[in-house]
Amino acid sequence: MTLAGRKPKDEGQKVTRHELTHDWTEVENVPYDGPRPKLTLDVGTARWWDALSRMPHCVLWTPSQWMFAVDTAWLHQAFENGATNLAGEIRIREKTLGTTMDALRDLRIRYVERAEAPAPADSKMANFDAERRKRLTSAE
Repeated sequence: MTLAGRKPKDEGQKVTRHELTHDWTEVENVPYDGPRPKLTLDVGTARWWDALSRMPHCVLWTPSQWMFAVDTAWLHQAFENGATNLAGEIRIREKTLGTTMDALRDLRIRYVERAEAPAPADSKMANFDAERRKRLTSAE
């Protein structure tokens, strides 16, 4: 899940001008609605799991990454039930899973807005401007 190397710097701060080894991965900013493991969890952890497993970049996860997320959910539930010694481990795992904007930057994942689908060439919307111009020129 993590990439080797340092975090990317802003354009004005870059010293090396060569191509990056790892470029950004762009993911549509829509909640993940694909298959995900069903877990029986306490209320607090169930809310956490629902938020975690619907992050847009879950679409990139492999089965082993889903297993890592499930293991993290069980640790989260143990933490919710009083195992406070797990707080550090959960924090590290949440960063690895990309739960914050800072973690997403470290993973070089960028959410982008969904691209509008172009109108089909034979649709009335595609021909709207041409039709309007035709009417304007015939009215003169």
